[in-house]
Amino acid sequence: MTIEKKTMGFVKQIILGTQMLFVAFGALVLVPILTGLNSNVALFTAGAGTLVFQIVTKRKVPIFLASSFAFIAPIIYGVQTWGIAGTMSGLLAAGLVYILLSMLIRFRGRGIVKKVLPPVVVGPVIMVIGLNLAPVAVFMALGKTGDGSAVLFPQGQAIIVAMISLLVTVLAVLLGKGMIRLISILLGIIAGYLVAIFFGMVNFKPVLEAPFLAMPAFVLPELNWHAIFFIVPVAIAPAIEHIGDMLAISSVTGKNYLEDPGLHRTLLGDGIATSLASMLGGPPNTTYSEVTGAVTLTRAFDPAIMTWAACMAILLSFSGTLGAMLGTIPTPVMGGIMTLLFGTIAAIGMNTLVREGTDLVLPRNLVIVSLILVFGIGDMALGYKGFMVQGIGLSAIVGVLLHLVLPGKEDSVRKTV
Repeated sequence: MTIEKKTMGFVKQIILGTQMLFVAFGALVLVPILTGLNSNVALFTAGAGTLVFQIVTKRKVPIFLASSFAFIAPIIYGVQTWGIAGTMSGLLAAGLVYILLSMLIRFRGRGIVKKVLPPVVVGPVIMVIGLNLAPVAVFMALGKTGDGSAVLFPQGQAIIVAMISLLVTVLAVLLGKGMIRLISILLGIIAGYLVAIFFGMVNFKPVLEAPFLAMPAFVLPELNWHAIFFIVPVAIAPAIEHIGDMLAISSVTGKNYLEDPGLHRTLLGDGIATSLASMLGGPPNTTYSEVTGAVTLTRAFDPAIMTWAACMAILLSFSGTLGAMLGTIPTPVMGGIMTLLFGTIAAIGMNTLVREGTDLVLPRNLVIVSLILVFGIGDMALGYKGFMVQGIGLSAIVGVLLHLVLPGKEDSVRKTV
């Protein structure tokens, strides 16, 4: 009887782990699809990164790590400018920033984070990340390439496909419950994909020609200082997001993971996982809020479930058919999703300012927020030949420096009674 119970528990863990991967799957593969990275590599690095995270955190936190949305904009720009290998060196450095930040927290405490990265800096930086590539979303929704230089599909058909993807996603978010809401993006992609098939936008030839089993197309990083200085400052936003995710999962399970195993360990695990992903050609990893939501619904608090989710991700990464299938998704489908996604990221940044009571009437705050937004969205560049920082990275650096040097920190938050 004991053996049967253990077997049933084992089978239950596998089923729940597969479900957790299914919840994360849509967002996990969305990042490589949008950025030009390999979906199979993203699956592999998500699984491997989650296992690394579990080792570092002593297998105490029921969380799954996968592709970070915060890096979509810099990865797209990086791949177009320096290629995948060069971009990976910047992402590798971003992972090292997490590791350094974890050490700082270990020795100085969690309070140091808010002193250096207050909401008046983090909020507008997150807004910049969301709005910087808004034109890319529009171009793709119109049936063009991300830079708008070439037309891939007729505009009328492309808009129909994009709007159906967008509409289904929005309806799933607003009206769906439970699992429907969790996989809203995936449902939008499926709906748009089916309409795209009707319009003849999908070419299944690569799927038929792809081998059932294939090694993921790993890419080793190549040192590129331009990519490093461009991408590293972007790590600010997901580092703050990581802290929020740890607070969320702690609230769900009733355990304080910021104390045990400690925020320094969870951030270290995230950093090592991100660096590992970049060494193989995958997108940076982050703790997935979708999975936290699924944990809340299922009350499945056992971290072993995430072990099985990670193993399933690694197993699926060797499917050549799956990778080819994901590659057939037309750009208008993703364009429709991106119009909502990038706007949502910007809204999260706005909410960061509102939630913390940042008073934008104060000149100090107004200066910081204004310069971050204009430098980031306007793609301002500073430096000299051989060393250039621009766009999102520059806006983050400017925000941190202004916060540290401008007077009036004590008056920067609205006083409430």
